[in-house]
Amino acid sequence: MKFVDQAKIYISSGHGGAGCVSFRREKYIPKGGPDGGDGGRGGDVIIEALSQKETLLRFHLNQHFKAGNGRPGMGRRRSGESGPDVRLAVPPGTVIFDADTGEQLADLAEPGSVYIAAKGGRGGLGNSNFASGGNRTPRYAQPGEEGASLRLRLELRLLADAGLVGYPNVGKSTLISKLSAAKPKIADYPFTTLVPNLGVVAVEGERAYDGHSFVLADLPGLIDGAAKGAGLGHQFLKHLSRCAVLVHVLDPLRLDLEDPTRDLEKIKKELKAFDKELAKKPQLISISKMDLAEGEEAVNALKKARPRTKFYPFSSATGQGLTELKWAMWNQISKFRCEQDNNA
Repeated sequence: MKFVDQAKIYISSGHGGAGCVSFRREKYIPKGGPDGGDGGRGGDVIIEALSQKETLLRFHLNQHFKAGNGRPGMGRRRSGESGPDVRLAVPPGTVIFDADTGEQLADLAEPGSVYIAAKGGRGGLGNSNFASGGNRTPRYAQPGEEGASLRLRLELRLLADAGLVGYPNVGKSTLISKLSAAKPKIADYPFTTLVPNLGVVAVEGERAYDGHSFVLADLPGLIDGAAKGAGLGHQFLKHLSRCAVLVHVLDPLRLDLEDPTRDLEKIKKELKAFDKELAKKPQLISISKMDLAEGEEAVNALKKARPRTKFYPFSSATGQGLTELKWAMWNQISKFRCEQDNNA
């Protein structure tokens, strides 16, 4: 399935049905009075987050959605039938924006979240509603209200607890394949990851309770200028917004021993340029490929440059350091979840 994480759609709610002008006409009842019924309500456009949905691909194939119009009222005080609603299913984590103003309208972060994007027009009142002592035969009724038309931008932001960030081919995909059951494409050339990969990481050990786990995201590698749209740019960086912790993955093979923090600072600069809130998130710094000779040299150079910083060297090939890195992620995630519960 093609991964599509943004789309523009055009929606219209239904018009309300017109009220009816009618008078009761029955044998032996010469002055039956007004009996026009009300028009039916126009249908709503409703957007709902369903866990069965994983992509916004449907909205690339079909971009126009219109709810049904309400039926007009009828005699004998019969109301018109309401127009059918249109329900659009999106993946959890979808954010809805007004495409014209850029205003955020809703964030459907949880499965089952519902947003009424466009309410249907109200049906008009029939003439039976306007009878009074001074006007016993009203010959007018209300027209139905018009529905609303909007252009929306849908943007999917992954519901991941932790995100792996770094340059292409630094070992992020191999890492997530070792920590979870995810099976991303792995090769020895850059940009093997073109779409985000999610994996559920189980937290085990004496300190863990049954059921502890978190979602780890392996996202496409960054290049310089990503915040301005270079490479996958915004399509990549927006998926970090929900993460509780970011994990930098550094490759000892591309590390400059004279300036070991160069790659790290460049990545941090891209994060801050895209969204200052990303730069404020807790961040862990890991060094991959510790089974290679260059690994120890890279760790020593980084510790010398940043003596107060905690580093997490690991090897996906041998398993070295994976448990420590996993627990470091979990500690930040569990702290974030506690803060969220306290603020709820």
